[in-house]
Amino acid sequence: MFEALSPLPADPILGLSAAYKQDDNPDKIDLGVGVYKDEAGATPIMAAVKKAEQQRLENETTKTYQSPAGDPEFDEAVARLLLGDTLANCRVASVQVPGGTGGLYVAAGLIRRCNSEATIWLSKPTWANHAPVFTSAGLAVAEYPYYSSQLRGVDFEAMADALRKLGSDDVVVLHGCCHNPTGADLTGQQWQVVADIAIERGFTPLIDFAYQGFGRGLDEDAYGVRLLAQRVPELIVVSSCSKNFGLYRERVGAVCLISAGREREHQALPHLLNVARSTYSMPPAHGAAIVSSILHDEALRGQWQAELTSMRDRMNGCRTLLADRLAGMGLGDSFDHIRGQLGMFSYLGLSVAQVQRLREEFSIYMVDSSRINIAGINQQNLDYFANALAAVSQT
Repeated sequence: MFEALSPLPADPILGLSAAYKQDDNPDKIDLGVGVYKDEAGATPIMAAVKKAEQQRLENETTKTYQSPAGDPEFDEAVARLLLGDTLANCRVASVQVPGGTGGLYVAAGLIRRCNSEATIWLSKPTWANHAPVFTSAGLAVAEYPYYSSQLRGVDFEAMADALRKLGSDDVVVLHGCCHNPTGADLTGQQWQVVADIAIERGFTPLIDFAYQGFGRGLDEDAYGVRLLAQRVPELIVVSSCSKNFGLYRERVGAVCLISAGREREHQALPHLLNVARSTYSMPPAHGAAIVSSILHDEALRGQWQAELTSMRDRMNGCRTLLADRLAGMGLGDSFDHIRGQLGMFSYLGLSVAQVQRLREEFSIYMVDSSRINIAGINQQNLDYFANALAAVSQT
C-alpha cells in the first residue's frame, strides 16, 4: 500500500532547524523557528507557568476523561482574555483545542459542515501552515492581497477592494495581531473598514489570534477581535497559548464562536464539539490547567503579565536596535520599515538569492521569504548579522 505514496517536500522550517544544528560555524544564527528567545538565545519556561504547574501537580486528583469542550474554567478565562469588557455584550461559546493549529482544523471542520462549497481566503502572504490545514479539511483556498513589497507594509486599498468582491460563501482569515510572516498589522481605522465590508458583503471572518500580548499589549492587540465581535453577525476566533504563555509543546488553544443570537450558537456548538470528538476525542488537560490557574489567580496573573511585558519589550528593543544599526550603516532606506512591524516576526524584503547567500556564506538561517524571528537577535550577534545583511544588500 505505501508504495503508492509519492515523496513530500521537506517542511521548510523544520529543514532549516536541522541544517542549523548541523552547522559547525560558531557564529551561526537561527532566525527561522518562531519561538521566543531571551538574550542568551534560550526559550525558558515562564516563572508564572512553573508555579502554576507545580500547583497543578500537587493538587491534581485524577487523570480521568474530560469532555470534548475541555476545561470549562479555561474556556471562560480565555474568552475573557480575548474579549475583555466586551464579553458581556457578546454571544460566545468557547471550546478548548490542542493548540492553534488544532483549533484551525476544528474550525475548518465546522465550516465544511456549514457550507462544503465555502472558500477560505488567506492573506498573501500568510503563515505557511494555513493552506495545508484548510485544504486537508476539504475546503477551497484562495488569496487576497495584503503585503506590498513596494509599500513595505499593508496594501490596504488592494485588500479592501478584494474583500468587497466576496460574499456569504466566503470565510476570510485575518491575523488578530503580529501578522505572520510580515509583522505588518492593520490599523484601528482599517479594522473598522473590514468590519463594514464584512457586514455589507456577508462573509464570515475567522481571526487567527496566536500572538496576543506580543505586539503592543494584551488589550491593544485584541482591538480587531473585540471590534468584530461587537459588530459582525458571526465570527470565529482561534487563539493559541503557545507564544504568550510559552506553552509550545503543551498544545493549548481555544476556538470561540461568536454569533448573532443564542439560537445560532446552540446550532453551531454541538457540531464543533462533534468535529473535535471525531478528530481527537478531547484536548490535553495539562497545559490548559496551567493557563486557567494563572488567569484565575491574581498574583500569578500579575507575574505572567510582567513576564509577557518583558518579552514584548525585548523584541521591540531588538527591532529598534537592528533598524538603528542598519541605518547607521547607510541601509535605512532598505530596512527602516522593520521599525513599524509588530510581534515576533520581521519581513526584511530580501530576495531568495540573498537569503541563500546569508545561509551559505554567513550561516544565518531564515526562510526564503526573508521572514526572521526578531527574538533571535541579541547583543552578541547583532553586529555580525548587520554586517552580513550589508554584505548581501550592497552587492
